[in-house]
Amino acid sequence: MLSLIATLQTVGLNLKNRFHDEKGATAVEYGIMVGLIAVVIIVAVSTLGGQLNTMFTGVTANL
Repeated sequence: MLSLIATLQTVGLNLKNRFHDEKGATAVEYGIMVGLIAVVIIVAVSTLGGQLNTMFTGVTANL
């Protein structure tokens, strides 16, 4: 029983230390997230850009 308690305490301390030391990693994670959002925006704009150009050309021709 004492061995189980010691093991659980060791695991708990290891988890606490692991979460405590990851403050710098959040900046990297936010950077990756911003990069992925930028890629999605670029793909969406390039995909819709041609369609919007065609639509505005048609509207201009009809006016």
